[in-house]
Amino acid sequence: MTEIRALYTLWLREIKRFIRDRVRVIVSFVQPLLWLVVFAGGFGARLLIPGINYQQYLFPGIIGQTLLFTAMFMGISVIWDKEFGFMKEILVAPVSRFTIFMGKMFGDSTAALLQGIIVFAFGFILGIPFNPITLIAVLPIMLLITFGLVSVGLTIASFMGSLENFGAIQTFINLPLFFLSGALFPVSGPGTPEWLQVASTFNPLTYGIDALRTIILGSAWTPLQPLYINLGIVCIFDVVMVGVGTWAFGRMK
Repeated sequence: MTEIRALYTLWLREIKRFIRDRVRVIVSFVQPLLWLVVFAGGFGARLLIPGINYQQYLFPGIIGQTLLFTAMFMGISVIWDKEFGFMKEILVAPVSRFTIFMGKMFGDSTAALLQGIIVFAFGFILGIPFNPITLIAVLPIMLLITFGLVSVGLTIASFMGSLENFGAIQTFINLPLFFLSGALFPVSGPGTPEWLQVASTFNPLTYGIDALRTIILGSAWTPLQPLYINLGIVCIFDVVMVGVGTWAFGRMK
């Protein structure tokens, strides 16, 4: 019972921290809108994708981008907790490191999921066609994607001693994951460099975004992999990163 109460408390703390950070909430509205309007408008006429327009293609990619950037950024909470001594108080509490990690991971994943839902609101406003039931169907996939990505951010932050170092490492990881995921342009098919196709197969976000497109675009999209394979790979990534994150939290003192 103590473990469950500790997990819930840590989850609730991360949610409240996100909601009370008004600047972050406002930015979460602006950035996806710029991508969907400005970027899609500038490149839509130059990148032709059979069966759908570029804005429709980009929409699931921006959802994936929002989940990636938000999830990875959430690791900064670990560094803040170290700075103010809160992490030390958590680590000496009579609960397991696994519970501590899972509480923060679930809380940060929920916050990232909320930002992903905001992108859906923009899609509706911009007239991107999708069934409202699609949002319900895609929520579990979005949550699965955030589990692994948040775990990466928390793992990195557990080894970092300053915000500057965390920011540099985060950017170093975020950009390759984003650009090699197929969020902005196809990573397979005629004309795609072979090295890009190979690199994208080792990117877990590639399979997450492909799963999002499969659900959101339906029959208009030809998936890179069947949905069950995409979800299976994402789940394996989640399990591995939760294990690594728990180990990393176990090493913190």
